[in-house]
Amino acid sequence: MKPAWDKLMKEYDGHKTALIADVDCTAEGKPLCDSNGVQGFPTIKYGDPSALEDYQGGRDLDAMKKFAAENLKPMCSPKNIDLCDDDKKKEIEKFQTMSSEDLEKQIKEKEDLLSEAEETFKAEVQKLQDKYQSLMKEKEEKMQEVKDAGLSLMKSVSAHAEKGGDKKQEL
Repeated sequence: MKPAWDKLMKEYDGHKTALIADVDCTAEGKPLCDSNGVQGFPTIKYGDPSALEDYQGGRDLDAMKKFAAENLKPMCSPKNIDLCDDDKKKEIEKFQTMSSEDLEKQIKEKEDLLSEAEETFKAEVQKLQDKYQSLMKEKEEKMQEVKDAGLSLMKSVSAHAEKGGDKKQEL
């Protein structure tokens, strides 16, 4: 992915409304990554710098170029209110009239819902992983049981008989 990303950065170098960059989350960029919820590498974020979203698209150059062309442009926000439809304008106005305490409380509630969804997802995936491990162990034990019961010898005798070999040979 890195070579494709580097090419995309070169294409957007100096762009007036879009920034494509990379950040080293293990060095000086760690605080920025932490404040934007970067948990694994590589992570691609896009959108309003104060409310970045996770990119879920393809990781090849063509997919990223297509996404950038369609999505990396000024977006509806308090800074670009003229780009908002009437519903978004009303929503922004509602949030702007809230006290900072109430707004922070609502932000926290929504972030808690996201965290809860992530925790539920991780717990359910762990259950699936545990079930997978259990089923894998059962399968391997059953396979070993069948092999120990003489399956290989049965196949060998059957193949020998099909080739015209005697079923009983003197030793």
